[in-house]
Amino acid sequence: MTQSVTPNVYERLRLLESQVQVLAQAVRALAEGFEEIPSQDTKTAEQAARGARLAHELLLSQGL
Repeated sequence: MTQSVTPNVYERLRLLESQVQVLAQAVRALAEGFEEIPSQDTKTAEQAARGARLAHELLLSQGL
């Protein structure tokens, strides 16, 4: 027996995919914030703070 898939399921899947994509961007921003690049003269604390701020803004933009 085959169940029909309602449009609501597709909308929920689209929303979930969007949220996972934003979470991946936030994790990437955090990782880059803590990454130590020898060729750069930026202070680690400032770089980490920028990464955390960007991750926070990404999450807030999606209501997460």
